[in-house]
Amino acid sequence: MIRTLCAFFWLTSLFGTGLDAWAAPIRIESGTYGANCGAQAGNATRELALHCHAVDTCRYPVALPASLHTPGACRADFVAEWSCGPGEFHQAVVRAAARRGGTLVLSCVPSTGAGK
Repeated sequence: MIRTLCAFFWLTSLFGTGLDAWAAPIRIESGTYGANCGAQAGNATRELALHCHAVDTCRYPVALPASLHTPGACRADFVAEWSCGPGEFHQAVVRAAARRGGTLVLSCVPSTGAGK
């Protein structure tokens, strides 16, 4: 048993474990439509969490809910806040979400591309 563990640790030191490439699950902290127009902060947290909580990557369709009434001239933003473990907090803002719609991608997959 000890020999097997020693061999495992020796091999992982040579080749790496790949553990740093594993993603932590998304933990939704807050979702808000229209805070810039006076709407209550966190008004979309439940919906965002139902769609994206506890996965490593999530494609969230951004569309202003019918229940949110904003002044005609105000272009409501959508703000998503999530964490990927202790000390890793993210925020994404879709400006004028009601006008454009689209998809917001939330992820906890570590970036390994250029510059990382």
